[in-house]
Amino acid sequence: MPTGERNDPYAQFNFLVEIDGVARGGFSEASGLNAEQDVVEYREGSEDTTVRKLVGLKTFPNIMLRRGWTQDLDLWLWRKTVLEGVTERRSGSIVLLDEARQEALRFNFREGWICKWEGPQLNATTNEAAIESIEICHEGILLVE
Repeated sequence: MPTGERNDPYAQFNFLVEIDGVARGGFSEASGLNAEQDVVEYREGSEDTTVRKLVGLKTFPNIMLRRGWTQDLDLWLWRKTVLEGVTERRSGSIVLLDEARQEALRFNFREGWICKWEGPQLNATTNEAAIESIEICHEGILLVE
């Protein structure tokens, strides 16, 4: 009989979004937690069949967040600063919680600003929540354990 500690995966619905250290609740989706690196191929003149693969530029896709529309206008006001020509960069985190709602993993982003804001799609024939979507472009993401 196996004896050992279970190591179950974390549930994907149990997370928080923090911007400048302030928790912003109610998000139903968070995606774009990626870090990519370009590959620079280089061929040395002395080798005719081997291509060297060098490390290139790091790129970070936008973080996409969706939440139910509320009276909290902070995200819209943040986006409005960009529309007015004053880009306000902020740092933030996507925090994955365990079953006891304790922090398990933290994805920190830096130098972020809202590059896309989408208001709710209104439809009088449904009773779904009005959803606000934003995209935060940023200059780096780091997984903190």
